[in-house]
Amino acid sequence: MQELPDDIENDIDDIEPVGDIAELYEHFRVVVDKGQALVRVDKYLFDRIVNASRNRIQKAAEAGFVMVNDKPVKSSYKVKPLDVITVMMDRPRYENEVIPEDIPLNIVYEDKYLMVVNKPAGLVVHPGHGNYSGTLVNALAWHLQDDPDYDVNDPRVGLVHRIDKDTSGLLVIAKTPDAKTHLGLQFFNKTTKRQYRALVWGLVEKDEGTIVGNLARNPRDRMQMAVFSDPEIGKHAVTHYRVLERLGYVTLVECILETGRTHQIRVHMKHIGHVLFNDERYGGHEILKGTHFSKYKQFVNNCFDICPRQALHAMTLGFIHPHTGEEMYFTSEMPEDMSQLIDKWRSYISNRDLE
Repeated sequence: MQELPDDIENDIDDIEPVGDIAELYEHFRVVVDKGQALVRVDKYLFDRIVNASRNRIQKAAEAGFVMVNDKPVKSSYKVKPLDVITVMMDRPRYENEVIPEDIPLNIVYEDKYLMVVNKPAGLVVHPGHGNYSGTLVNALAWHLQDDPDYDVNDPRVGLVHRIDKDTSGLLVIAKTPDAKTHLGLQFFNKTTKRQYRALVWGLVEKDEGTIVGNLARNPRDRMQMAVFSDPEIGKHAVTHYRVLERLGYVTLVECILETGRTHQIRVHMKHIGHVLFNDERYGGHEILKGTHFSKYKQFVNNCFDICPRQALHAMTLGFIHPHTGEEMYFTSEMPEDMSQLIDKWRSYISNRDLE
């Protein structure tokens, strides 16, 4: 039996897109025996990967990182004799030890069981491809370095969920294994409360609505997620939205997550024709609505400069405290770049006839 390196199971579990992928790196390769009976590839790898769950392997396959004969396959692919199976990753192998770094944290709440932090835009949450330092996890390692019960390299504690690098807002961190288990179950069972603010391109006509669509990695662009109608592809995702303010060629919306998938709000809003403002990954950094006048183009470019990232903020977070059973609810103010952006659009439509 061939085994993966000790750190591969953590790599498989951490496949969130972080930066542009120039190439993939081989982490594991095996040639199937001549006498191998037909078996699903996820089961085949599960029997050969030390300390990795079948769910992790399926997650890697869904992301396109499990390949047979140099082609990505689904978890349901049946392994055949002499198949060449490789596990690829979007980064070279690296040591998983997290080094403490003195990075300021905006701590909203903290006790012996958990922390809630307000992450600024631009801060990567977890070390990964191209970002092995300077992350929120490195900052947590520094902040909690004198806590004898917290080991930043222990996967049983730490981040319970994530938000994208260029999304601002609230995150909860578990300081004990029991807290992470309890909080993780709340996210799994969809009992947490998460509301976002987003500025999107276009006039959202309905006052409110619900977007349902499976999300998986876009086969034409590995750094994008996409909506798939085939129920066998991707993960079930549900986003509820409500219009807060229509500002001419853009709309301020509130998004409530029922599920929490990679890029969920960004992809779901694009799916209904309303890309997030200045979301470069999904085309929101282009002028998608409005006039052809040069003054308008200059106005939008100034808006891009004011908020140089996707206009998305994780504004509220609610959950049940894992130890006390108390219902906790936190709200963070809109960050300055988004506030200025929205004010600029308000000023624009109040001083210009959009007809």
